Amino acid sequence: MEEPALEPRLAAVLRPIRLVALDVDGTLTDGGIFVSATGEHLRFDVRDGLGIVELLRAGVAMAWITGRSSPAAAERARVLGVRELHLGVKDKASVLREVCVRLGVSAHETLAMGDDWPDLGLRAAAGCFIAPADAAPQVRAHADHVTQARGGHGAVREAIELVLRAQDKWHGVLDAHRG
Repeated sequence: MEEPALEPRLAAVLRPIRLVALDVDGTLTDGGIFVSATGEHLRFDVRDGLGIVELLRAGVAMAWITGRSSPAAAERARVLGVRELHLGVKDKASVLREVCVRLGVSAHETLAMGDDWPDLGLRAAAGCFIAPADAAPQVRAHADHVTQARGGHGAVREAIELVLRAQDKWHGVLDAHRG
């Protein structure tokens, strides 16, 4: 099945992306937190995870920047191979700028994704900002693109596919899985 063409403006913004920075709660998860006597538990979408692995294989760096300190998020990042994990962050824009400097990536080469008010700082530090379909209205209003999928339900995968398509890496990813 032929993929629909990317909108030219979005493709132009995504083509140079070398770093994808993600919020966790509400972006990589649906925002729900399960709490029990053994600790907190978060639900992550397995397709988002595969997308992250493929994006890393394609040579695009990944950073998770979240306001909470979450052992569950730290474990998921470890399993997926995400090396830039920043927990308990109050100023997400400053952390993203520090990551960009350390990795030698410009704001123009950075995509950020978030769903709620604290993520608006990510918008200020990135050349492209994507919001999940169920993001806060104020966040969607500042996004370059809003996904069809909700946070924790494939929104990250959708954004990753857009990047891979804009960079002409999408068919290589699919071919690798076709055997």
